[in-house]
Amino acid sequence: MRVPTAAITAGSLIGGWQVARQTGNRQLGGVVLAAGGVLAGREWARRTSPAVTGALVATYLGAFGLSHPLAKRIGSWPAVLAVSAVTAAVSYAAADRRPPR
Repeated sequence: MRVPTAAITAGSLIGGWQVARQTGNRQLGGVVLAAGGVLAGREWARRTSPAVTGALVATYLGAFGLSHPLAKRIGSWPAVLAVSAVTAAVSYAAADRRPPR
């Protein structure tokens, strides 16, 4: 059974943030984030074209980067949930709803 990349990306963005927050170790949270990115990236590469894979990787990394300034405006939880939802939706639309190529 394959795990949808939407779940991987949302889970690793939220999980990475929570690991960093709960342990006080940002690098450990980064490991969770990187692991999710690698796992999703491998699936994107398998399921989509190189251009779509690149766009999805950029979306994932951009969501991580955007969550920081967004958190200053709306709070940490809302920011992480918002970028996770958008990333999951984009991942689903571009990769998960299609059969592997």
